[in-house]
Amino acid sequence: MDQFQKVEEAARLISSRTALRPLIAIVLGSGLGDFADELTEAVRIDYSDIPHFHRSTAVGHAGRLVLGRLGGCPLVVMQGRIHLYEGHPASEVGFPMRVFSRLGVRAAILTNAAGGINLEYDQGGLVAIKDHINLQGQNPLTGAEDKRFGPRFIDMTEAYSRSYRQYAREAAKKVGIDLREGVYVALAGPSYETPAEIRFLRTIGADLVGMSTVPETIVARQMGIKVLAISCVTNMAAGVLDKPLNHEEVLETGKRVSGHFKALLREVIPAIAGDLAG
Repeated sequence: MDQFQKVEEAARLISSRTALRPLIAIVLGSGLGDFADELTEAVRIDYSDIPHFHRSTAVGHAGRLVLGRLGGCPLVVMQGRIHLYEGHPASEVGFPMRVFSRLGVRAAILTNAAGGINLEYDQGGLVAIKDHINLQGQNPLTGAEDKRFGPRFIDMTEAYSRSYRQYAREAAKKVGIDLREGVYVALAGPSYETPAEIRFLRTIGADLVGMSTVPETIVARQMGIKVLAISCVTNMAAGVLDKPLNHEEVLETGKRVSGHFKALLREVIPAIAGDLAG
């Protein structure tokens, strides 16, 4: 069975569980999963029930799909994602985006927990990603070309939508959040970076570092899905502060700022939905 057939099977299962047809997909990163509780008319599907979906094994990732509405806008929300460091190839990490495209999704909001490289960032701050650097050593489009998914050689000049970032800035201003913008660098993980690696990443122009988001963005863009990505600076990167890094701090910070994060999403989702309707 090729990947297109797998995508079709997964999309059929999801469609059979609800009549709702989502326009926007949201991927919730570490410590941010409770936003899905905001949805009305919600239908919850465990990843293990969806053909060819992989269960997330990372702490803080529930491994559940939630379909519902926020302010009337139909959404599909991933409570957790899979990562390269769990042993999956990049093509599998991007698989859900292909499924969402078949469901009718036209925009994606990707969130993650990231380490702050930019010394102007504060722990707990929110940053809209304006560009990325892929140092994961993989690309989800590698392999046999399947034109049913879109072109092989996709333009990544505007991987992250300028107009959606503008909506996010306006939404942040309304709710009193200082939303920064920055360049996100993706590494494979799961070990955190060394101080020397962080100095190198800062030198090449990175503001944030994490272990996700980039494969999903590449696949989304191939499928014609516009992307807004927001990082929560859950910790400062290695060497910035004189203390060791740990995942418990990542989860704790994510929970602490979840109120700001949810307020931002409540404002920006209607703006994106209006863009899609226009």
